[in-house]
Amino acid sequence: MSKQLKESETLKNLMRSFAGESQARNRYTFAAGLCQKQQLHVLEAIFTFTAGQEKEHAEIFYNHMKDVAGETVQIDGGYPVDITNDVVQLLRRAQHNEYEEFDPVYAGFADTARKEGFPEVAASFQQIAKIEQTHGNRFCQFADLLEAGKLFVSDVKCAWMCLNCGHIHEGLQAPKVCPVCSHDQGFFIRLEMAPYGRDILQG
Repeated sequence: MSKQLKESETLKNLMRSFAGESQARNRYTFAAGLCQKQQLHVLEAIFTFTAGQEKEHAEIFYNHMKDVAGETVQIDGGYPVDITNDVVQLLRRAQHNEYEEFDPVYAGFADTARKEGFPEVAASFQQIAKIEQTHGNRFCQFADLLEAGKLFVSDVKCAWMCLNCGHIHEGLQAPKVCPVCSHDQGFFIRLEMAPYGRDILQG
């Protein structure tokens, strides 16, 4: 049976999600700043890239609340305080938070929305949950590389892309300095992990 949004648990879940996504965006922006200071520019780019997507998620949840525009929505909720100068810890905590949003949080919110008669909201929760899982996987992958000391080193010869100028280098490790733009090693990413990088060397 459909409920009016103002009387629903779904409205509170939307506001909780809006708050959570907004905070995630800020946490990732702060993390990007730390990575920049530590010359881990590729991780700065990953956090910034993800922060932009969290902003879009927040906007989607916010727009679902247009029927109560002008109202104040009271919620309770718990949100993480991920303050550390350890980039591996930042990646691991981000990984944990993204997986938690994937399941159980957004999965549960989707079920509630569906039961309360808000199928479009349920679909948004389901779709964004899958994206959060992808975020978690990406943070995990980079945390694994950083922990293993292999963020800029590979066991096998591979291609590396400079995120600043696009130069591609092939070898067991990224150059200490890009020979094209003179930016440091921190700007290099495995080509297979670079934006639009897959298979561009073929043909």
